[in-house]
Amino acid sequence: MIQGLSTLKYIFTGQINWKAVIEQSSRFGVSSLPITISIVSMTSIIVAMQVAGEMVKQGGGNYVGMMVALLTVRETGIIMSGFAIISMIGSSLASELATMRVTEQIDAMKVLSVDPIKYLFVPRVIAGTLMMPPVLIVASTFGILGGGLASTMASELSYKAYFSSVWAGLYIYDIKVAIAKAFVYGFTIALISCTCGYIAKGGAKGVGLATTKAVVWSFVAIVIWDLVFSIAFFF
Repeated sequence: MIQGLSTLKYIFTGQINWKAVIEQSSRFGVSSLPITISIVSMTSIIVAMQVAGEMVKQGGGNYVGMMVALLTVRETGIIMSGFAIISMIGSSLASELATMRVTEQIDAMKVLSVDPIKYLFVPRVIAGTLMMPPVLIVASTFGILGGGLASTMASELSYKAYFSSVWAGLYIYDIKVAIAKAFVYGFTIALISCTCGYIAKGGAKGVGLATTKAVVWSFVAIVIWDLVFSIAFFF
């Protein structure tokens, strides 16, 4: 809690090392993109393969694209992207800061009058917040395209019918909510991961526990946020 408030204070007062932010942004966006695209695409493909054939048989072929697009943009795209970011980047952040804590590097920063929150938290939290939306957009786009390919393979549905359904059922409102989720998820994942690493103690065992806590609590946090957004915008 204290670390989060201190991070926000530095952000809102403009005390930001933009070079460090760019470095961390590459870590969040570029490094995690392949696995994120893979997970979101495969999820959409699996869903489309399982439902497209049955929907076409029941006369609902014109709704396959709409269903896949809404499911991807509203839920699976952001949830799976969040899980991928947590698994790759969140765990890395926690272990990195935990190692610095148990090896007393953070204490050395304080001795040198360098605020660890400003130096370690701020660039990572900003990078996570800013890079999550682009990752979501790219991954969701691939997910919808993958769903189209799977739909045509699993049924006689044409590409034209699929993408016409996508455009008919996907609204700007859904995209705006998804992007808002991405900002919140990115901020939450980065802050929780950094905090768990920052408060680690107990040597190598402490590093492992901090990493585990970061992953688990980040998972729990984004599911709770997803519930909050669903109640606020779609209930």
